Amino acid sequence: MDAAAVAASLVPSWSAVLVLFSYLGYLAAAGAVLPGKLVPGAVLPDSSRLHYRCNGLLSLLLLLVLSALGVYMGWMSPTVIADRGIELLSTTFTFSVIVTFLLYYSGLRSHHKSSSLKPHITGNFIQDWWLGVQLNPHFMGVDLKFFFVRAGMMAWLFINLSLFAKSYLAGSANLSVILYQFFCAWYIVDYFVHEEFMTSTWDIIAERLGFMLVFGDLVFIPFTFTIQGWWLLRNKVELPLLAAVVNCFIFVIGYLVFRGANKQKHIFKKNPKALIWGKPPKLVGGKLLVSGYWGIARHCNYLGDILLALSFSLPCGTSSVIPYFYPTYLFILLIWRERRDEARCSEKYKEIWVEYCKLVPWRIFPYVY
Repeated sequence: MDAAAVAASLVPSWSAVLVLFSYLGYLAAAGAVLPGKLVPGAVLPDSSRLHYRCNGLLSLLLLLVLSALGVYMGWMSPTVIADRGIELLSTTFTFSVIVTFLLYYSGLRSHHKSSSLKPHITGNFIQDWWLGVQLNPHFMGVDLKFFFVRAGMMAWLFINLSLFAKSYLAGSANLSVILYQFFCAWYIVDYFVHEEFMTSTWDIIAERLGFMLVFGDLVFIPFTFTIQGWWLLRNKVELPLLAAVVNCFIFVIGYLVFRGANKQKHIFKKNPKALIWGKPPKLVGGKLLVSGYWGIARHCNYLGDILLALSFSLPCGTSSVIPYFYPTYLFILLIWRERRDEARCSEKYKEIWVEYCKLVPWRIFPYVY
């Protein structure tokens, strides 16, 4: 694609707008009508709590069936997303900017006193627009924060599937492509299988909804986490069998640590007496868990996430640093987030945190950091 074509595709097209709004409209409708487990969220400062209908997996499966039917009937091309990638990127980015301005101005006018909708205004426009004004804004009954996370994760899978279709039709779907697609698909589907765990994460509990989260969910996740897929579409990589085995090993270890640590944390928050690895949980100060993965490193789930991100990029080989953007970005992000979490926990738990750090000295990487 030449520079002129790229420049032209950066202008949002009506076809890209139709794809985006059809997708978001489907998710809103499916989220409202499909059955799903109603999960109580964390208790907010005013003692209220939201409830989340976790029907993301059913929404995903139904959309896969409808998409497959559309391809079979000839109503749509399986490569429609890959063919319009830049158009969809620019359209989604523009949509994200518009949404965040609307969130900012509606938040300023809010007179709600609840923790979810009470405006948090610093007077600094950039800061308030970037970080958000309200914790859990809604639109027509839809919790926008939970909705945008679901939209971004699901879009990641559908972009990858469109890229795979393009590779398959071109006859270039080799072992590298299959491994990358399988690892990402497993991770995303597993996310929706355990969607209720998302309700106890920091983003849902404490981050306000501004440009940072909206852009991160709708643009950054689907369009940068698929860089490896775009790269493999244009670069053939013949992965040696030993490299493929090592890649699979890293993925499995990363998945077990990531999912295991998050599951232990979620279960502990719901039931502090639940067994961990077959034993009663050990606590510091009656609050901080030092059993299971959380007795190995204070942010062991970050270790699993980094290993998973690395496994998504390893199928691309080592000829270029471009496919390693995601694990590099994630490594920097999680180190920053870990530092922020440590400062927050130190202030919140004080002496208990000091004792906890003595018992669990490693932050993310055992015996390294």
